[in-house]
Amino acid sequence: MHDYNPFEDLTSTPLSDVVAIRSMLIAAARDGEALSYSDALARMGHRFTRPKMRAFCRALDAIDEAGEAAGEPGLAALVVRESDRLPGQGWWVGRAAACNYTGAWTGADAATFVRREQQRAFDFWRG
Repeated sequence: MHDYNPFEDLTSTPLSDVVAIRSMLIAAARDGEALSYSDALARMGHRFTRPKMRAFCRALDAIDEAGEAAGEPGLAALVVRESDRLPGQGWWVGRAAACNYTGAWTGADAATFVRREQQRAFDFWRG
């Protein structure tokens, strides 16, 4: 029997398909996994480019806005840079203000804040 793989259907996903992207992030949350931007794009059948990343980030913003309205934790915190495993500047601008986070967007305090946000998503989608 073939197990369902939520990433199989994503190989040619448009970057505006918030339903498919949300499904990918929920699967990652259930697995307790953060994805790099390039890994997330690759799972959708795209190479990493700055324009594609910006389009992907617009979808992440829409997903988190809808999720917040539904009482769900954010999923965009699960998408991180490969270099330091932290989200990019766009996430910090929106999320940090919403959570009253005033620290740096890099370093130990940032990593602690992001891990807490990621854990909220892991716990929510596993439960």
